[in-house]
Amino acid sequence: MGDAEIIPIGTRGRPGRGTGKQPSSAARSLAPGAKPKPAATKASPPRRAAPTEKPADTVDPLLDAAGKPVIETDPTATRSETPVIESTPVIEEASTATAPLVSPATTKSRHPLGGIPSKDWLAAFQHAAREVFGEQWEPQLARFLAFLRRRVTGDYVVDEYGFDQEVTQRFFMAALRPIAEKWFRIEVRGIDNIPADGGALVVSNHSGTIPVDGLMTMVSIHDHTGRFLRPLGADLVFSMPLVSSLARKGGATLACSEDAERMLRGGELVGVWPEGFKGIGKPYADRYKLQRFGRGGFVSAALRTGVPIVPLAVVGAEEIYPLVGNIPGLARILGVPYIPITPFFPLLGPLGLVPLPSKWLLEFGEPIRTDDYDGAASDDPMLVFNVTDQVRETIQQTLYSLLMQRQSVFR
Repeated sequence: MGDAEIIPIGTRGRPGRGTGKQPSSAARSLAPGAKPKPAATKASPPRRAAPTEKPADTVDPLLDAAGKPVIETDPTATRSETPVIESTPVIEEASTATAPLVSPATTKSRHPLGGIPSKDWLAAFQHAAREVFGEQWEPQLARFLAFLRRRVTGDYVVDEYGFDQEVTQRFFMAALRPIAEKWFRIEVRGIDNIPADGGALVVSNHSGTIPVDGLMTMVSIHDHTGRFLRPLGADLVFSMPLVSSLARKGGATLACSEDAERMLRGGELVGVWPEGFKGIGKPYADRYKLQRFGRGGFVSAALRTGVPIVPLAVVGAEEIYPLVGNIPGLARILGVPYIPITPFFPLLGPLGLVPLPSKWLLEFGEPIRTDDYDGAASDDPMLVFNVTDQVRETIQQTLYSLLMQRQSVFR
């Protein structure tokens, strides 16, 4: 290793080059800012190595006075012929020098909204509004903006029970209607038995683990008659913060005789579910078997006000959440009547809260008149019991009839 000849880098293995005394031509071509040396044409003779120092009065035969290469042409060629230059570095230098400079991109030119005309924005907005509101999107949008203005300024009406008719019609009913029509496919029968005006008491069976049947009854009555059903809710409904506010705005009130009688005298359509939590919390094996109707308080309210009682039978709600079990210990801790166990809840978590798409049938029976009784009839316990039993038996027989008519649970 000590006697090995050391060849400098860049000499390609040839001795005598790259000694460090003077940079080679290859090294000079790699220096920053160095221009490539033009190659000789085929017509020019080979050049000899020029001395290190050239006299001032000596002119290179291939270069002009400015140092640019001289293009030799054939004297016999015409002026229309263009001389061919085989020197590639010279052509690349010329093309680089004459190429137009591109200005750097700025933040403004790269903005995604910078190049979109305002008319295109207007056309896109009109198309989106037509998709959301339909062909008559302009008047509907105007009504929606007017609704927002009234809500902001407080220019809307709420009755003494907290019922907000505008919110109920525009939002609550609009949200429940697709579920009733598309998911449960509710079929309504006997809707003519509901009075077109004046007070009336709708009495229905209760089922479904979660009181969805009350919401579906409200939207069905409103869509077929245009009237708002004012449900009587349990104490638990009005003890929950958010649910209480929504229930009040939707027209519900506390299930007590005083509020019920005031509504009936005021000409409202009142709904009551006498089974209560015993109805919605009964096992799936006891489906469509009516529980006890309480002590007949709804009958007493109807007798005092003289309004008709309209029995309602609902088939289909028992299958949305089949109740197969209960957790009474946890229910007592949470202060609720029961904690349901269904085939999908709590096994599937929140997904188990999606109701099954069962087929619903709603049938309103003939009204039971109470205006033939005198004012003291509400204090007669036997009369109240008999009317209560009559309403219960009417609903139970209607349920059996609807179950025989229904082809299947989901069709």
